[in-house]
Amino acid sequence: MSIYKITSKIDFATIQKIISEKQKIALSDESRKKIIKCRAYLDKKIKSSKESIYGINTGFGALYNKSISEKDLGKLQENLVMSHACGVGEEVPHEIVKLMLLLKIQALSLGYSGVSIELVDQILLFYNQDITPVIYTQGSLGASGDLSPLAHLSLPLIGKGEVYFEGKKQASDIVLKKLKLAPIKFKSKEALALLNGTQFMSAYGVWSILKSNHLADCADVIGAISLDAFDGRSEPFKEIVHKIRAHAGQMKVAKNFNKLLNGSQLIKRKKEHIQDPYSFRCIPQVHGASRDAIAYCEKVFLTEINSVTDNPTLFPDENEIISAGNFHGQPLAIAFDLLAIALSELGNISERRTYQLISGQRGLPPFLVSNPGLNSGFMIPQYTAASIVSQNKQLCTPASVDSIVSSNGQEDHVSMGANAATKNFRVIENLERIFAIELFTSAQALEFRRPAKSSPAIEKIVSDYRKEVKYITEDVVMYDKIETTIKFLQSKLSIYSA
Repeated sequence: MSIYKITSKIDFATIQKIISEKQKIALSDESRKKIIKCRAYLDKKIKSSKESIYGINTGFGALYNKSISEKDLGKLQENLVMSHACGVGEEVPHEIVKLMLLLKIQALSLGYSGVSIELVDQILLFYNQDITPVIYTQGSLGASGDLSPLAHLSLPLIGKGEVYFEGKKQASDIVLKKLKLAPIKFKSKEALALLNGTQFMSAYGVWSILKSNHLADCADVIGAISLDAFDGRSEPFKEIVHKIRAHAGQMKVAKNFNKLLNGSQLIKRKKEHIQDPYSFRCIPQVHGASRDAIAYCEKVFLTEINSVTDNPTLFPDENEIISAGNFHGQPLAIAFDLLAIALSELGNISERRTYQLISGQRGLPPFLVSNPGLNSGFMIPQYTAASIVSQNKQLCTPASVDSIVSSNGQEDHVSMGANAATKNFRVIENLERIFAIELFTSAQALEFRRPAKSSPAIEKIVSDYRKEVKYITEDVVMYDKIETTIKFLQSKLSIYSA
């Protein structure tokens, strides 16, 4: 099994490779040197200076003016983790927790946090041994770092809290004993370095970007099937149209559609109608705008995962320890809100195409069954899509414009980026369901165009899809077919993207 060595920079392609290949991770020699150097600087600073340094020899938040004796510095850090582990709600999905561990290691490896190499090695062991801390979705304001979720991430290091290990939830101390590991004894600053940071938001951000890029491709593939099934026109996708309004996303979508529809008998045949509804005619403009928004959010999250976001920050070369605000999640909160809107709109226009396909237009039977009336056909899948689209609109209410004062007024402006992250997660899950319903519907509609064929690319997609979900001739139970379509979309549809 290959091992990825953590360096100063990481990107989404690398993270995707680490995940898909289940790679182990390790620190590079350069990263180890940076961590050791920074810790040595902090130890020297504490011994040589009598001044108060926030979070190192003081209390936290509104208790910043309380001095802590040197003998209690380790206890201060342990208390911090225990007192801040106040998460509630649903458990964070395992894949997000794994990303949190990876991104925390990445941030600490940059060498500005003052942690010991032993602490980072223990986190590495957790990642590589698939020891997955139990974390809850609610509890972070996304401002003084993701305090509560990161406290739950850190609890198992000291033998408290719970983890998933070997397929089951277990008490952390039991797992440590099984692996003959001693609980970590925190040194000064270490727990604060773990809790101050944006790795909860960032992990959701990485997951969201990987999903969003895949779903943007799915939107084009499924939209192309729907266009041909609806007997749509090709002119709105001509390159000359998009050159005179040259948004990058719009031009990419038009290019994708021209590739996907190349060789289609249906798209080339004479049309009785001179225009298509906007949900077909404006696909490049709508899909393209969402792609451009995804690209912006990708830049934000890429910057974040390669940043130092704990507090205070140590600069050994400059002999400075600075208390500032890199933990504030406002850049991420705004990006999550934008991303949710962009993805919601992909679902919005998708549902409209589904509606057009079942509406009995252009030679297609009402609800896409041969005997409508006796059969309801595809009437209710569209209902379901409409319901989900409406929920996504509600989830798009921005979190980043909200703030609640906390910590006795010390934390008087917060980002609510964690709420934005978990809302966006739900939008993405919903979008997969909306797309699955459009694919389910458009593949059915295409059968009523036989013997005419779509393009070789689309016929290949539909042929593979038909191996898992058959053409429907009369009413059947449909929920399982939608679920199968979701799995097809998640695992296979991206290989067809233009």
